[in-house]
Amino acid sequence: MLVIRLLRTGKRNQPFFKIVVTDKKNPPSTGKFVEEVGFYNPLTKERKVNKERVEYWLSQGVQPSPTVYNLLIKEGVIKGKKVPLHKTSKKEKSSVQESSTETSTTQTKTETEKESSFEKDVSQKETSQDQNEKESSEK
Repeated sequence: MLVIRLLRTGKRNQPFFKIVVTDKKNPPSTGKFVEEVGFYNPLTKERKVNKERVEYWLSQGVQPSPTVYNLLIKEGVIKGKKVPLHKTSKKEKSSVQESSTETSTTQTKTETEKESSFEKDVSQKETSQDQNEKESSEK
């Protein structure tokens, strides 16, 4: 299976990345790749992507890495939302789940309060209608 990913080149403390199409099984450090479709220099923020070739490879079913995917979105090759690169910790996940359950319970509480207030209004209207009927029948 082919992927589009970054291949690090450059000296120590001077990273430079080639954007390459390579087999997923090949380690990223080797120079074996099918085609070079661009480059990215994180120090100068310079980047160049061959849009035609990237679109061709994407049409062939090649999957980009998350970093390359975000870079392609910045360049305008693909449209969509960026992929979060960092995983959330278990603590953050549990706190997010707890907050979502709290909001859902508060939503259900407000819904039940609305329903109960609606029921009170309806019952008050019914009692007022009953009283009006009694007064009219007595007259």
